[in-house]
Amino acid sequence: MDSRDWIRDGARAVAGGLLAVPLAVANIPLFVLFMVGLVLTPVLGIGLLVLPLVTMLIRARADLARRLAAGRGVPIPRPYRPRPDGVVLGGLRYYQWLITDPATWRDLGWLLPGAVAGLVLGVLSLALPVYGFEGILLIPLWIWLGTDSYGYGMIWPIETVGEGFLSLPQGAVILSIGVAAAPYLRRFDALFSRLFLAPTRAAELRLRVSQLTVTRADTVDAQAAELRRIERDLHDGAQARLVALGMTIGLAEEIVDADPVTARKLLAEARESSSAALVELRHLVRGIHPPVLAERGLEGAVRALAMALPIPVTVTTELPGRLDTPVESAAYFAVAEALANAVRHGAAGNGAVELWHTGRSLVMRVSDDGRGGADPSGGTGLRGIERRLAAFDGTMSLSSPPGGPTVVTMELPCALSSPKTSPSSGTG
Repeated sequence: MDSRDWIRDGARAVAGGLLAVPLAVANIPLFVLFMVGLVLTPVLGIGLLVLPLVTMLIRARADLARRLAAGRGVPIPRPYRPRPDGVVLGGLRYYQWLITDPATWRDLGWLLPGAVAGLVLGVLSLALPVYGFEGILLIPLWIWLGTDSYGYGMIWPIETVGEGFLSLPQGAVILSIGVAAAPYLRRFDALFSRLFLAPTRAAELRLRVSQLTVTRADTVDAQAAELRRIERDLHDGAQARLVALGMTIGLAEEIVDADPVTARKLLAEARESSSAALVELRHLVRGIHPPVLAERGLEGAVRALAMALPIPVTVTTELPGRLDTPVESAAYFAVAEALANAVRHGAAGNGAVELWHTGRSLVMRVSDDGRGGADPSGGTGLRGIERRLAAFDGTMSLSSPPGGPTVVTMELPCALSSPKTSPSSGTG
C-alpha cells in the first residue's frame, strides 16, 4: 500500500474513533427511552406513540452504524420488514408492525453491547495517536511555555525543551502505531455490529423473496411493454407496407394485359416497398436481439454500436469469455441505452465504455463529457436500465453532477464461458 494511502486510511479511522465515542454514548438514552415506552404502553396508550418514535430513532442509529461499517468494508444489509399497505404512524397496526419485527429486538439487543464496544474501541482508536501527537508537539511546546515537567512514555522524564525534542522519535513511533492500528480497531467494531444488526437467515430469505417479487413484477411489466412495442412496430411499419404491397401487386395483375406500362411501374413500386419492409423487419429484429450480438458477442456488439454513434466513443474490454445469451442481451441494451442518453440528453462530445469481469460479476461503465445533471426520476431511460438489470439481480449507480461528467456504472452477477485469448480496446 502506498504510504499516502496508509496515512489517509489511518487518519480517517482515527476520525471515525472520534465519532464513535459520542455515538456509543447515544445508545444508552435510546435504550432507556425504549424501555420507558414499553412500560408506558398499557398506561393510557402513551407507549403507542412513544415507542414507535423511539424505534425510528433506534433504526436511524442502527442504519448509521451500518453505513459506517460499509465504509470499513463490512456491508450490513437492512433487515427490516417492509411496512404493510395502509399502515400509518400512530396507529395500533403500526405499533404491531414494529413490535413483531425481530429486527426491532435485535437492534435493541445491540444498543448496550454496541455502546460498550464502540466506546472502548473508539477510545483505543484515539488514545495512541493522541498520545504520540502529544509527544511530538505538545510536550516541547508546553515546557517552553513554562509548564511543569512531564513524565512521558517509558524511557525518561522530560524536564527541558531539549529533552522534549529528544522525545520526538518515541512520539513518532507511538503515533505511527496508533494510526496503523486505528483501521483494524474500526473494522473490528464494524464486525461486532454485524453480529447484531445483520439480518438472520430467515430475514435474508424473506428480503430475498420480497426483492424477487418486485423484480419479477418489473420484468413482467418490461416484457409486456416490449411485446406492445413489437406489436406496434409490426402493425404500423412492416405490416402496413406488406398490406400495401399486396394491394399494389393485385392491381398490377388486373391491368397487366390492358396497360403493361403502368403494371410495370406498379411492380417497381412493389419491389421498393418490399425492400423497405425488409429493412424495417431487420431493424425490429435488431431491437429484439441484434445479430451482431450473436455473431461477435458483447464486445463486438458494443464496438459496432459505438461506431454507429455520432460522437467518438472509446471501448475498452477485458472479457476472457462469453456470457449467457439472456445476460449478454441485457448488458448490451443497458449499454446502448446509456450511450443513447449521452447523445440525446447529455450533449456529449466524447464517450467511453469499459467492460470487465471481476470473476463473479460483469461490470459496465459508460461515461461521457456532457452537461451532466442526469436524474433517474426525470425519464424512463435510466429507470428502464434499472429494471432490465434488476431482472438478473444487477445494479446501477449514477454519478452526474451539473456540468458533468456523467458516469453510469452497471453490475450484473454472472459467469463466463467460451474463453477468449486476450483483452482489447479501441475507439468507435
